[in-house]
Amino acid sequence: MTQETTQEHNQDRIDAGTANAANGGESLPLAVFWDMDGTLINSEPIWHEAELWFAEQYGGDWSEEMGWKITGTPVPQVAQMMIDRGTKLGVEELTEGIIDFVAKREMEHMPWIPGVLDVVSALHEAGVPNVLVTASPRAMAESAIAQAPAGVFDTYVCAEDVKEKKPDPAPYLAAAAKLGIEGDRIRECVALEDSAVGLESAVRAGATTIALTGYIHSDNPPSKNGPQFACVETWDGVTPQLLGDFVRQRLEK
Repeated sequence: MTQETTQEHNQDRIDAGTANAANGGESLPLAVFWDMDGTLINSEPIWHEAELWFAEQYGGDWSEEMGWKITGTPVPQVAQMMIDRGTKLGVEELTEGIIDFVAKREMEHMPWIPGVLDVVSALHEAGVPNVLVTASPRAMAESAIAQAPAGVFDTYVCAEDVKEKKPDPAPYLAAAAKLGIEGDRIRECVALEDSAVGLESAVRAGATTIALTGYIHSDNPPSKNGPQFACVETWDGVTPQLLGDFVRQRLEK
């Protein structure tokens, strides 16, 4: 299916959902945008394990706590921080090493967060497009989609697709554009995030932003005090209708 055909298909689904809501049917989001690490998959511990391994091997001063404080930061920026603290590698070499470490682990076993695939599948069955929006490389985004139930993700935005990364709004604006959603209609879409930079990105794009708070190892995770519209601790009890209610409540304010 070409990108143009995909957009037309998704636009038909979006138009059908809008008409259903206008006729008194269930109010569902136009689309749902999914962050990957820490939202779809519990991969943050693997990223921090990789950081610690490289710091120990190459003379850096790093800790798991430091890793958790910068959760969601693009890997090249993390690499530079590690180099500034003594890790004796170049930015490109360290970035590639960390990504390869995590990618190998995820190829062996994708650490889906409990209940998340039920939510993704329910949205797909309800006719709501799911879009993966990640700062990870294309290979990692495609690996996650390949290990999800067939067809539940309509498209994705990855590191190679946008010049500006989270917390810039560009990744979420690109996701909306892939579905043909323009202007203020992004307010009718839900963005699901866990990190401070991801939440800022989604909010700046205009999406109705929901924070997942239960998987960041901190007594005061940034997602609890962020700019999001609402929070959920886990995926238990999250349905297409609940996400639609969040959109409706936000639009009524």
